[in-house]
Amino acid sequence: MIVPYTLLFDEDRGSGPGLPLLFQALYGSDWRMPPAPAERPYIFTNFVVSQDGRISFDEPHRSGGGEVSRHAPHDVWLMALIRARADAILTGGGTLRVAERHRWTPWETFPSAEVELAALRAAEGRQPLPMLVVISGRGDLPASAPALHVPGQPLLIATTAAGAERVRATLPDHPNLTIVVAPGERVELAPLFQTLRVEHGITTLLSEGGARIYGELLRDRLIDEVFTTLSPIIVGNRPPPEPPRTSLVEGTAFSPDDPPRLRLVSLRRFEDYLFQRAMIVPPASSLIKKPA
Repeated sequence: MIVPYTLLFDEDRGSGPGLPLLFQALYGSDWRMPPAPAERPYIFTNFVVSQDGRISFDEPHRSGGGEVSRHAPHDVWLMALIRARADAILTGGGTLRVAERHRWTPWETFPSAEVELAALRAAEGRQPLPMLVVISGRGDLPASAPALHVPGQPLLIATTAAGAERVRATLPDHPNLTIVVAPGERVELAPLFQTLRVEHGITTLLSEGGARIYGELLRDRLIDEVFTTLSPIIVGNRPPPEPPRTSLVEGTAFSPDDPPRLRLVSLRRFEDYLFQRAMIVPPASSLIKKPA
């Protein structure tokens, strides 16, 4: 295991299920899971960010979050804990290709805690492994990716009609595969989340889908909670005409009138790393009462 985090403050106002005492002792306090909305899962995300706001070096074979976190034990332990409380983990086809040999299981990043994490899932009534949900409009998935072949892990591919044909050809006779076909030419998140909630009983979903999916979640007001590790390194950016390195949000820009805002819930530290947990604040427009 790890030595405990230093808790700087905690203003968690939740009353839902909390963590076992072992995890509370390491984490420094509790993490209470709010109930899921009726129409979708409770959705949270987890990123490690450099001091200059980058989430990737975007270098061949070195583009994952581990390069930004420097594989810090407290970051990977927290990732494991967050995954353990998810009924499903969402990622994109691009992330799947970049991640190469990675598997989206709770103990992939911290295997020595597998027994404790599995016990947490069982105590909370979750399936042994979270469902892996992959968004790929084109359906061009790497057939040999280990993440697509974890024994016993449910796999759901959200794609288009054309993409579904590619998925069936890529993963014939997959024992745990479900394909959800979007009616249009792209996968819309809100209908997908409703399908996960209503048809598959997914109450908690962790998004590990990258900067563009995070931008869509924020844009469509589909995210509830954000975990962010602030790494002590600076990634920097390439000069033009080289493509820029990826920042926390890509593909979506917000108006200065009402941008998404976070309410800081807790802050932890270990050495030079900060671990932030925050809730998404409802947009100002939704807080204004309409005249009767």
